[in-house]
Parts: sequence; C-alpha cells; structure tokens
Amino acid sequence: MLLAGLSTFALLYCTQPLMPFFSRAYGVAAEEASLAVSLATGPMAFVLLVAGKVSDKLGRRPLMIASLLAAAALTTLLGLLSDWHSLLAARFLCGLALAGVPAVAMAYISEEVEDGAVGRAMGLYIAGSAIGGMSGRLLVSVLTEYFGWRDALGMTGMAGLIIAALFWKILPPSRQFSPRHHSWGGYIAGFRHLFADKALPWLFLEAFLIMGAFISIYNYAGYRLLAPPYSLSQAQVGLIFLLYLLGSLSSAVAGHFSGEFGPRKCLWLPLALFVLGIALTAASALPLIIAGIGIVTMAFFAAHAIASAWVGRRARRDRGQATACYLFFYYMGSSVLGSAGGYAWTWVGWNGVGLFTCALVLIALAVAFRLYHVAPLPSPAPETRPIAAE
Repeated sequence: MLLAGLSTFALLYCTQPLMPFFSRAYGVAAEEASLAVSLATGPMAFVLLVAGKVSDKLGRRPLMIASLLAAAALTTLLGLLSDWHSLLAARFLCGLALAGVPAVAMAYISEEVEDGAVGRAMGLYIAGSAIGGMSGRLLVSVLTEYFGWRDALGMTGMAGLIIAALFWKILPPSRQFSPRHHSWGGYIAGFRHLFADKALPWLFLEAFLIMGAFISIYNYAGYRLLAPPYSLSQAQVGLIFLLYLLGSLSSAVAGHFSGEFGPRKCLWLPLALFVLGIALTAASALPLIIAGIGIVTMAFFAAHAIASAWVGRRARRDRGQATACYLFFYYMGSSVLGSAGGYAWTWVGWNGVGLFTCALVLIALAVAFRLYHVAPLPSPAPETRPIAAE
C-alpha cells in the first residue's frame, strides 16, 4: 500500500513542475499549461464518485493493479508526444486510470488487514501518498535539469511501471472480499442524505477552496522563480517540494489538537496561518518567499487533516460516499481553481496569484466560522482517520 500511494501521486502530479517548459515548448500561456495537471485531477474527481461502487462488483486488487499499470504506461508515452493536445489527452486518460487507487485503497485495507494493524497499514498508505506527491515533483525537476523534460517524464513513467509490477507481485490476494450489488437509486439517495446535513456541504466547499489555493501557489511559483531576478535552475525550483515534509508534521499536530479541542474550534487557525503565508510570498526577498510557501504548506495540510477527519466523524452513515464527495470537491478545486489561477498570473503576475489565493482562503475562513455555529451531532461518532489525499 506504501507503493500504491507513492506511485499514484507521483504520476498524478509529475507534470506540475514542468508547466513553464510546456509554455515554452508549445507556446501556451500559464493557464493553458496548467491543464497538464487539471485534466488529470478533474476526471479523477468524477471517477472517484463511482469507482468504489464499481470495485464492489469487480474487486479491489484487480482495479488497483490495472489503474497503476495504465497510468504508468501513459506517463511513459508523454515525452514522445509532439502535439500539445495529444499530451493533454494522455493526461486526461491518466487521471481516469489513477482514480481506481484512492477510491478503493482504504476499503481494501479495512477488509484484508486485521483490526489491530489497520491503523499502521493506513498510515503506510497515507505516508506513501505524501511521499509520492513530493518525490514525483522533485524527481521530475532534477531529471529535467540533466536530461530534459521529455526524458524526465519517460523515466518517471518507467519507474511507475516497475512499482506497479512490484505491487502486482507482492499485494496479497483479496480473501475477505465478496461482490456486492447496490442499486443506483440507493446510491443517489445516499448523496441526497449527505447534502441535507448542516455541516457536510460546507466541509466539501472547504476542500474545494483550500486545495484550489494551495495548488495555485505551487502551480505558478515555478514561473516566478525560474525568471529574473531569481533565475533559479529547474532542480533548485524542485527543491521547494521538500516543504511537503512540513505538511506531514503539521497534519499530525493539527489532528492532535482537533481531537483534543474539537474541529469546530481548530479549523480557523490554519486558515489564518494560510493567509499569512500567502502574504509572505509577495515579498521580493527569496528567503521570505520560501518561508511563505512553507507556511502555506503547513497551513494547508493542517486544515485538510481537520476538515477531512470532521467529514468522517460527521457522516455516520454513507461514510464511503462522504469520503468520495470530499475527494471530489478536493480534486475539483485542484482542477478548476488551479487553472483559474493561471489567468491571475498571466494578467497581473505573482500579485494576482496572491490576491486570487488570498480571496479563496478568506472565503474558506468565513466557511470555518459558519461551521463553528453548526451544532455537533447528539452523541460522539466513532473515531476516524483523515481522508487520504495528497
């Protein structure tokens, strides 16, 4: 499961550091270059809503293996595509394929791992997701510095194929799975129940906003840092993704305080910190810019940990669908708002990106205060883990 998380999010976000290269190679603006990311995360969001239901019929293990193999093969081909629209089509298919892993990984772990070890197994998968998101971006950046972006993508895809083969070989067969059939009417009724809740729709909106702001910062930071007066190399720009390690730390800390004091009292704090981080990125001194991105990273992962765990606690029934809804809005934020931030960059430069992302987080902060006034459920729900998403 560590390998699954590692490969999924490395392949999903490997094109993000290369957006300035796509702009130069294909003559496209930043907002269009962002489609190399958005056209993977967007389709993934939609498939997540139904992949869990499909896996109830077809099985968890075959779906995850097929997903990893298909996405890795498509990524290997990216460097060979000379046409921009062909590259976008391949990324679209890659997003469709990758949805099969996060949609069913948790269900597989819950079914196949004994109760006392579920927490450790889930931790490995979530750790692999975070490491994959960071290492995929960093690996592509370093390889691009020495071999060019086309070879970098090809090598990333080949690494994904090796990981997929290892995953296929060592992942134990499903022993506790039995095919289940659910009516689509009941499935849709579950969504209606979720959106009738007083808190869950606001938490879904929170995921959309904070992910959109976070991905926009990282999408367009490369354009700024590669250009004068900074003129960093691609490998140096790639090093900013090491700041994801701060996110792993902050999410653990946020989870502790959320459990101690309750999510209603904690969610606003990382969002206020998020605004501070965005403000620091507006500075001209490179150390302050990096510090600002670091604060943004810590704030995002902390807010995501609190909001996603709150979804799990709030959704006492249809919890799987609640998770799917949260991830849908999470990845749609990456897709829609991540590309919209490109227009801010094209029109106004980094100040535009800062104003755009700050507006998103201020709305998220208003939502957090709205959630503060939502009455908790009558009795405590069982303890749940945060929803795994990179």
